[in-house]
Amino acid sequence: MNRARMIVLIIAIAAGGMAVKLISMMDNTPAPPPPPSAQIDANDVLVASTNIDLGQELSSQNIAWQAWPATTAGAFITKGDHEDAIQRYSGMRARIAFAAGEPIQEAKLVKGGSGYLAAILPKDMRAIAVEITPENGAGGFILPRDHVDVILTQTPVGRAAENSSSDTILWNVPVLAIDQNVDNKGGQSAVPGKIATLELTSRQAETLALARKLGTLSLALRSVTDTEETPGDDEVALNKRDSVNIVRYGIGTMIFR
Repeated sequence: MNRARMIVLIIAIAAGGMAVKLISMMDNTPAPPPPPSAQIDANDVLVASTNIDLGQELSSQNIAWQAWPATTAGAFITKGDHEDAIQRYSGMRARIAFAAGEPIQEAKLVKGGSGYLAAILPKDMRAIAVEITPENGAGGFILPRDHVDVILTQTPVGRAAENSSSDTILWNVPVLAIDQNVDNKGGQSAVPGKIATLELTSRQAETLALARKLGTLSLALRSVTDTEETPGDDEVALNKRDSVNIVRYGIGTMIFR
């Protein structure tokens, strides 16, 4: 090997060594720190710390403070405005169910000191019980919070059963409870029971009380897709009867004949 080639080889080896050294130095260089994250203003908001069922009492065991973006916190109960909120709202009952982490809203609470059902019953409404069996209660498939129509079946005095007639006397009535169950816990498909408690206006309650003296009552389960429907004027006119006030859900009057 001549002298020129030897020099070139030495230079190449030296360059390779320098490259390896530079790479090693780069691997040991600490990574640059990440850019600082943007700071978001937050307020403490009163939330459900666990799931809260319908009618359940609030306490320090199921409500707590949680940081919430300040831009929306003003719509809820904040620690800055109500520092004693946990003590203040303890003992109140939930008119609706709250999921864990959901902000507590005062409009969805009722004062304690009343019974469970009375606490969740809307203002101006009444709870009235109706005896049910699998035959007159949709086979046990009526659940709390379903809506039903109430049907009265009558047989004229001294007449045979084939002369019986049936008429819908109440439409779109909410079911508050089946026996002592006020919620469909565990996702049951049926809740067998002997008593259905219905949510009625005072006039509807009077109608139902009189109708149960006149014949047999049955509950017809409504689809979840038509709980807003009520009978039309023509249907009401065709079903007028004497002796009993019949009230559609919220409005209207009918009379048995």
